[in-house]
Amino acid sequence: MLKKSLIITFVIFTILSIIGCNKKDVWKESSLFESGGYTMIGEKGKLGFIYDDSEVVKFYPDKTQKYMWHFWGTKEELERPLKVLATHEDGGDPIVLIGGKNTVKPHNGADMSMPSNMSLPESGMWKMDVYFDDNLFGTVYVKVHEKK
Repeated sequence: MLKKSLIITFVIFTILSIIGCNKKDVWKESSLFESGGYTMIGEKGKLGFIYDDSEVVKFYPDKTQKYMWHFWGTKEELERPLKVLATHEDGGDPIVLIGGKNTVKPHNGADMSMPSNMSLPESGMWKMDVYFDDNLFGTVYVKVHEKK
């Protein structure tokens, strides 16, 4: 009887483990924070861009907007080439939002800032992975709203 109970417990544990491993990660929009008198989205003290979830700056499919990125770190890591890759929550190939050389210039309390024009093609949650010289620096999650 004990052997049968152990086998049933093992089978149940195995099934629950498999289900748990296959569960899709839930993406949540990154937190808002303040720096230099501006509201930003991202990770305070690491990276973010000016964004306050108002109608003016909200993401909508294929709507190109200007966003000012801000980064905190050492000059050595921030002066390397910057690349931002965006991936939709449903998968697919990442798209390059920003790529190329950048200028290390402090602004709004950050060690570096950089203007950019960004557009995302589809509504839903998006993950923006930020790389300096192919090293992942941080991630920002944003929501692209349905067209009105």
